[in-house]
Amino acid sequence: MIYCGKILHRMERSIMLRIAIAEDNSRDQEILQNYLSQYQREHGEDMQITVYSDGMSLTEQYQPVYDLLLLDIEMPGLDGMSAAEWIRRIDKEVLILFITNMAQYALRGYQVDAVDYVLKPVSYFAFALKLEKVRRILAHRSGVKLLLTIGVRELRRLNSSELCYVEIENHQLRYYTTRGEFCSTGSLRELEKRLQGEPFARCNNCYLVNLSHVSGLKKDIVLIGRHELKISRPRKKAFLQALTEYYGGGGR
Repeated sequence: MIYCGKILHRMERSIMLRIAIAEDNSRDQEILQNYLSQYQREHGEDMQITVYSDGMSLTEQYQPVYDLLLLDIEMPGLDGMSAAEWIRRIDKEVLILFITNMAQYALRGYQVDAVDYVLKPVSYFAFALKLEKVRRILAHRSGVKLLLTIGVRELRRLNSSELCYVEIENHQLRYYTTRGEFCSTGSLRELEKRLQGEPFARCNNCYLVNLSHVSGLKKDIVLIGRHELKISRPRKKAFLQALTEYYGGGGR
């Protein structure tokens, strides 16, 4: 399936931790926010924090822009586990940390690929250790973040490492990714500038290729999975040089 829309102008490296809290108890909300503020002061971490009063309000307004969700499991209406199951259908990347009174509930977290859980009453020491784990996981996610607008309202998040290649056709950018195909309005030249420093190179004027997804060469054809892309004569020397340098240097 191909999704069409536009790419937002914000495409950046992960320099800010975007966190959503879903907690129905106002006192516990305050504690978590205070702990996050303390962590920011101690570690110089830049954070953007959004608070939801329950699981229902989180899912109704959810967009896949967060790095971390702090979810209370026991909430009226839609509990944290049910909210996480719903979110996982549209966002496979966000990290989930459960906040709970009872450990046996949190152990179900593997079903939604939760990173961990913290028991109430939450101590700052335990909470800070979990945040360190989150930071380590995020640090291993290399690449540039892309946020695509699909249709009118839906947002879809991609990492440049998921891109196999991008094609320009009739003033539309078509993204061939490990999670499907997406299209947007935009300029391939502008996208190339924003991906500077990442392992991308043009094999012709129509294709921007992620070198880490190249599986082989066949005469003037570059192989990317089941796709065969033409290498143009004007672009051939620079493309092959970029490919040789990437693999000759061991990639990344």
